Amino acid sequence: MQFDVFTSRAFEGNSLAIFPDSTGLTGEQMQTLAKEMNLSETTFIERRDPAIERERGIKVRIFTVSEELPFAGHPTLGTAFHLRGNSKAAQIVLDLKAGKVPVQFEDKAGESAFGEMTQLNPTFGTPHDREAVVRAANLRDGDIDPSLPIQTVSTGVPFTIVPLRGLETARNLNIDLRSSAQYLERTGGKFFYFVTREVTQPDARLHARMLFYNGEDPATGSAAGCAAAWMVAHNVARPDERVIIEQGLEMSRPSRIFVRASRQHDRVVNVRVGGNAVEVLRGEVLWSQAD
Repeated sequence: MQFDVFTSRAFEGNSLAIFPDSTGLTGEQMQTLAKEMNLSETTFIERRDPAIERERGIKVRIFTVSEELPFAGHPTLGTAFHLRGNSKAAQIVLDLKAGKVPVQFEDKAGESAFGEMTQLNPTFGTPHDREAVVRAANLRDGDIDPSLPIQTVSTGVPFTIVPLRGLETARNLNIDLRSSAQYLERTGGKFFYFVTREVTQPDARLHARMLFYNGEDPATGSAAGCAAAWMVAHNVARPDERVIIEQGLEMSRPSRIFVRASRQHDRVVNVRVGGNAVEVLRGEVLWSQAD
């Protein structure tokens, strides 16, 4: 089946393929199926005894077209929506390679169901040199907002948050993916997450783009969690203020990612990322191999 995540409207947001029962599939076969789906991510649910699922959560594996990830945001949220179904459960807990991730649900009359995951507490890297990032990512002089730091943050997957001057800069990105990957590998990041405080939707706080080896991602929940922590750390958002990150507009897949994070003494904690999801299709995959 397939869900569109971080949207309440079909054919927007970030598409996710879900295999509801992957019993008997090897990791290699899951990778093959994810490549066939050709989406940002595909998830595989490994059902276990109900008592184990109640204690540990429901085991889910996440694959891009090229690799397995320990955590990713829109696959976690979309898979939780599928598992919840019509049950009206208040919480679904997923058991991912990065650890247990709970997803809380809110139901309001006349509105689409809303889900919010709690990500791992963030870890922060040291700020990056702006000129080095400009060279690595094929940016132009002046593209980066000098008032905010470039910083790698992880809530399960490390993203390097790059603040841009405005929407024009964001829309005209022409990233050198090879050079970016080499730089990120040296500095401990997985992907760049480009953000700007200039937005299209009046209720949004950040406009974001994430370009990687499979093209552009319409919504990146794991990066949004990192951005939530970064915003609270650098006073772009107040502690526990729920704000919206808009993403996917450049590719006509508008997404609305709701984020917030807390502050405990001098630490940012309790990172939460939420949104809506809608099922758009169901089908069968026929697996056959030549002798």
